Amino acid sequence: MTSALGPGGRDRDTEGRARSARPRDGLGRPLPYGTEGVERQPEGVTRTPAETLAEAQALLDAGRPFHAHEVFEDAWKSGPGRERGLWQGLAQLAVGLTHAARGNATGGARLLRRGAGAVAAWSAAEPGRERPYGIGVAELLAWAHALAARVERGEVPVDAAAAAPELAPGPARGDG
Repeated sequence: MTSALGPGGRDRDTEGRARSARPRDGLGRPLPYGTEGVERQPEGVTRTPAETLAEAQALLDAGRPFHAHEVFEDAWKSGPGRERGLWQGLAQLAVGLTHAARGNATGGARLLRRGAGAVAAWSAAEPGRERPYGIGVAELLAWAHALAARVERGEVPVDAAAAAPELAPGPARGDG
């Protein structure tokens, strides 16, 4: 994505939307211009569900939940409307982990629970979808609620890579 300064000195993309061109750290926090940050996720990429899970899992395992959130955001925007709740919930879980890793206990716990609720509601509304795309929904919900409780007890910041959930066994996790 190309960016240029628009009215008021704000970074804009080629369509004129506000987009910060500032470099970011691994947790998505803006760094000063000219500082080397981590590579940003391209926006608006259409992936298969398996590709989405594999890329997001790799980012989570690398301690980059903010970037995993962007991958899930692409899935909810480009995927079937009936799956929107699943991908939104997964994005919220990634943002909750981001906040927890940044030391924001209130935001972290809130988003972990909100994401868990969205995934649970989607799973309940989709009969036979207890393991959508191989995701162990029950295990993921247990992870989210346990991490939210830890965060509320003040165990922040958390190590984002160590706390990353296992979304799905097999190729999405990289173990075969």
